[in-house]
Amino acid sequence: MRFLIRRCPKCGRYTLKNTCPVCGTPTRVAHPPRFSPLDKYVKYRVLMKRLSKERP
Repeated sequence: MRFLIRRCPKCGRYTLKNTCPVCGTPTRVAHPPRFSPLDKYVKYRVLMKRLSKERP
């Protein structure tokens, strides 16, 4: 089952829609991905997280 609740990264509001009804920004899934010790893509997620923090 997919998660239904979504969160706007700009204004922080929760919604069920793909775009925020207040500011029009695309929303993101409010839940973190599931953890798996056999995760093949963890190094890529960590790298993307580090790169996104370096950008202003």
